Amino acid sequence: MVNCSNMKTNYFKVLSNEEIDQIHAKTLDLLEEIGVQVETEEARKILIENGAHIEEENSHFVKFPRELVKEQLKKVPDAFSLWGPDGSFQLDINTKTVNFATVGTPVKIYDPSKKKGVRKSVLEDTIKQIRIVDTLKNIHCSHVDVWPNDVKFGELHWHTIYSWGKHSYKPYGLGCYGRIASQDMMNIVSIIVGGEEELKKHPRLIAFFNPTSPLMLTKVMLNGLFVFANYNQPIIVAPAANAGSTAPVTLAGLLLQSNMEILSSIVLIQLINPGNPVFYSTMNSVMDPPTGNVAWGSIETGLISAAHAQLARYYNIPSRGSGCVTESKCFDIQNGAERLMTLFCSAKAGINYITCAGTYESSLSEALELLVIDDELCSIVKRGLEGIKVDENTLAIEQINEVANTDKAYLMLRHTAKNTRKELFVPQLMDRERRGKWVRNGSKDIIGRAREKVDKILETQKGPGYSKEINKELQDYLKIISTRTMADYRKLEGMDGEDGSVQVPGKDL
Repeated sequence: MVNCSNMKTNYFKVLSNEEIDQIHAKTLDLLEEIGVQVETEEARKILIENGAHIEEENSHFVKFPRELVKEQLKKVPDAFSLWGPDGSFQLDINTKTVNFATVGTPVKIYDPSKKKGVRKSVLEDTIKQIRIVDTLKNIHCSHVDVWPNDVKFGELHWHTIYSWGKHSYKPYGLGCYGRIASQDMMNIVSIIVGGEEELKKHPRLIAFFNPTSPLMLTKVMLNGLFVFANYNQPIIVAPAANAGSTAPVTLAGLLLQSNMEILSSIVLIQLINPGNPVFYSTMNSVMDPPTGNVAWGSIETGLISAAHAQLARYYNIPSRGSGCVTESKCFDIQNGAERLMTLFCSAKAGINYITCAGTYESSLSEALELLVIDDELCSIVKRGLEGIKVDENTLAIEQINEVANTDKAYLMLRHTAKNTRKELFVPQLMDRERRGKWVRNGSKDIIGRAREKVDKILETQKGPGYSKEINKELQDYLKIISTRTMADYRKLEGMDGEDGSVQVPGKDL
């Protein structure tokens, strides 16, 4: 974690104060005039009861009076904390610090033994990822980052939470994948941490709530949102629009639409549970014009993240944005350039919670090697944010004078020994040796060195584990979940009889 308020360097800003005011004013105008589609009656009801309205019969577009938006924004906390399963690890989130985490979208994992270099990820990969994050210095939270394709969707949340509680001391993140699964999540974690009240008082989970661009809050996500909010768990409100396809091609237009989606979601969350922690978030990017694909590794993603950091500070809400994102399908210069560019843009802009460590290929693939490399990149970025300290000690006037008037070298001075570790960052994975020694050590590239670190972590890492009593309760709960079918899931989510499907990572519902 790095404290932005102590940064010597200025924030990376892409909007003037006048432009922020303009985006905010136009957001309030459009929320009143157009509104946002809200797919569940439960959500529409609580909004309407508090002053929102629907003008056309059978329409799902809810219009938000500006006073309703302003009042609910006042309730959002500017700081909160997250805990690990046994309560020994505490992560403090606020509008002044930069923290790093992973993200829950990869459905493939790097495997050099396969022809394509990747394969579908499985639960064993999920567990390895959780264990590695648990040991890393800078990456403080994981988010079902490696999708276990060998686990039934209806049981997935049990297996991932069970693995997290057994192997990690850090917090965890999951998606708002419906009412029944989200309630399961609360029940399972309550077993692990010692009850519902403990979970509500000391949140362990981060929810991902994704408005569907343009301007839609979907049924399955809303069903889960109510559960997470009722349990006081922090919620990441994260549109994932593409400028040019699901949002206006102009970045200002994307920011305006995204702000409508985020603020309308925040209003609903605060009406459900006033004071519920929220991240003002972005997974927005741009369309690549030649292909039509998402371009998360673009410089525009960095600009968008910087703008969201500014808007979040305007509302005094902790921000979340992406870093370490790339479209590269291999470990080449493009991969390194894009991931460091987007990471530094977010950190320099003051994003408070930067995700996507360990991912590549539009965050659809994960590499455990990249996870430990990204942890080192976070250390480098943090050192960059510290800037240069200038005082009597660091100016080294006496030492310059001493070297000038004697035969001593700076390497011989106590000042050098005393300040080297404070002043100079020393990487563990990036090689600085001369070629001869590098060749004698095996001519390893950074992926090879990262693989060695991954293997060492997996040999030694141990989590809190479970008592026999808690393990039995968890296994008994799995028996309940395993009896449900996908038809049961659709019925419980109010999707029975509806046409089409709802997509979540790795599954069409």
